[in-house]
Amino acid sequence: MAPKPFAGTFTQQEPLGEAAIAAAIRVLESGRLHRYNTVAGETAEAALFEVEFAAFQGVDYCLACASGGYAMHIALMAAGLKHGEPVLTNGFTLSPVPGAIVNAGGKPVLVECTRNLVIDLDDLEQKAAGARFLMLSHMRGHIADMDRLMAIADRHGLRVIEDCAHTMGADWNGTKSGNFGLAACFSTQTYKHMNSGEGGLLTSNDPDFMARAIILSGSYMLYERHGAAPARSHFEKARLETPNCSGRMDNLRAAILRPQLAGLEKNIERWNERYGTIETALKASGLFHLPERPAAEHPVGSSIQFLAEGISPDAARAFVADAKALGVELKWFGDADPVAFTSNHHSWRFIADQVLPQTDAVLSGLFDMRIPLTFSTADCGQIAAIIIHCGEQLRLKGAA
Repeated sequence: MAPKPFAGTFTQQEPLGEAAIAAAIRVLESGRLHRYNTVAGETAEAALFEVEFAAFQGVDYCLACASGGYAMHIALMAAGLKHGEPVLTNGFTLSPVPGAIVNAGGKPVLVECTRNLVIDLDDLEQKAAGARFLMLSHMRGHIADMDRLMAIADRHGLRVIEDCAHTMGADWNGTKSGNFGLAACFSTQTYKHMNSGEGGLLTSNDPDFMARAIILSGSYMLYERHGAAPARSHFEKARLETPNCSGRMDNLRAAILRPQLAGLEKNIERWNERYGTIETALKASGLFHLPERPAAEHPVGSSIQFLAEGISPDAARAFVADAKALGVELKWFGDADPVAFTSNHHSWRFIADQVLPQTDAVLSGLFDMRIPLTFSTADCGQIAAIIIHCGEQLRLKGAA
């Protein structure tokens, strides 16, 4: 007997709350939405947010940007990427990651992923020779063994830039995701851990790197209005040699993000509770492989992934359709045709074709699902029951 259909919406976010709404109204009433449009004695919302996020992350410097993809783009430029230079990155990620590398003038070189959905460190070791940069994607919140990864980076002289779009507030062995390499890039797009519609953050402890990034973001000569910024001396050279690639965050977005930052730790607990409910049920079913979460990893479970290994393309499409008929929206990374935000490296025709047999084997059976905080833990239990039911139906039909 089929479970009761789920009636929730997988794209519905929680309301931003009274504090964010009041902050937005204050900015709108002032008319000063541009981050550098301030009156005497006033600190812009964008600058205040940078200071607060730097403190949350435990770093010296923070830059608020128009998007996470823009943060990755200028991070590579500020790090000294040369036109046509190779940049290593995950074979399993979202298209804005190789897109940012291309946008910065680099050549993406894809590294295999494991069944646990992290970058394959053996393949990274093989491909690291001759590269200067690794754009490390903590895709869907899965964190690789950062101790071993950074040892490889140190051995080969790789500068690591972390894509933390899915790991804001996560940590590895007590060190926050984003605090391992030269810099980290975060997203505040609607489906991430804080919601400003679009938005991004770039963090680092390197003052010269951050000075170049701030000029790249479009500060003109107003860089001293950044609160979490290096001293003026670090801008003396960068201010005249670095292009303006305008991509600033405005005060309206910063204003609605500041109250959300105050509640982020509590929301991480709520996400992980919901993730755990679904994960436990799916593991117990014996139908799927769930990525292992090492004891060193403290993730943010805002989405869940599972593998139906050996599933055929037709069966995968049927599984997605059956779940959708019962109200559960799954994405399949093995589909040859991109769907919404979901794609794989074979459809990224803006980069050179690359051979990734291990990654292809993983993606062929990989399913993905958002876990909005608008869902209760009871909702998550119902969702898990629907996924299990659809998997059992496929098994009964002998689909493979």
